[in-house]
Amino acid sequence: MSKPNDFSIRCQNCSFNHLCIPVALNQTEMQSLDEIIERKRPLHKNDQLTIPGQKFTSLFAVRTGSFKSYITSPDGEQQITGFHFPGDVVGFDGLYSEKYQSYTQAMETSMVCELPYDKLDTMSAQLPTLRKEMLKIMSTEINQDHSLMMLLNKRTAEERLAHFLINLSDRFKSRGFSPAEFNLTMTRNEIGNHLGLTVETVSRLLTRFQKEQIIKVDGKNIQIQSIEILREKLGEHVANKKACG
Repeated sequence: MSKPNDFSIRCQNCSFNHLCIPVALNQTEMQSLDEIIERKRPLHKNDQLTIPGQKFTSLFAVRTGSFKSYITSPDGEQQITGFHFPGDVVGFDGLYSEKYQSYTQAMETSMVCELPYDKLDTMSAQLPTLRKEMLKIMSTEINQDHSLMMLLNKRTAEERLAHFLINLSDRFKSRGFSPAEFNLTMTRNEIGNHLGLTVETVSRLLTRFQKEQIIKVDGKNIQIQSIEILREKLGEHVANKKACG
């Protein structure tokens, strides 16, 4: 029997459908949604999915691989605003002006499901559960932006990196991957850019965390040996103990 290729995958048998579509949709509703989704051919490393000024037509759900979103200043300086993994939906920044506001670039060979927005909006009017879920995804994106602002304005360099690693661990766990060991598809420079740190600071802190036996670093591979100590660096451990008490 021939093995089905990636283009034959549907929402019903996608392992990340609980992250990007409502789990409350029934079988018929799921099939209706599935019919409007377009499965795109792979994007290769550095390929652009969206660019600023491009007409907004669709949202994109990441199926495989990873992406980064960034904006540029008038002098060409890049600011990374987020990293996206399977199950994430990107493109919401184009809703208001009907033009995408940021670059979305593949960090490795990746695939997306394209959701044409006009069709999605029409379907959402007929399926309240779907509309509610899309609003929830937009709300999550807004909260992530607020968290990043707080992180950059209020946290030390050590706390920023600890938060970044905890966030990655939680996101990989929600996708069924190991929360304790994963590969970083982004460079040290990209991590620093996202967190407002120099690449030297990121490298120094990773080395310090390894010496403290919090993590183990082998190139792009990260093993988290003590998520508890990482959380303590953010005060989360103390807060959790108080909440439990």
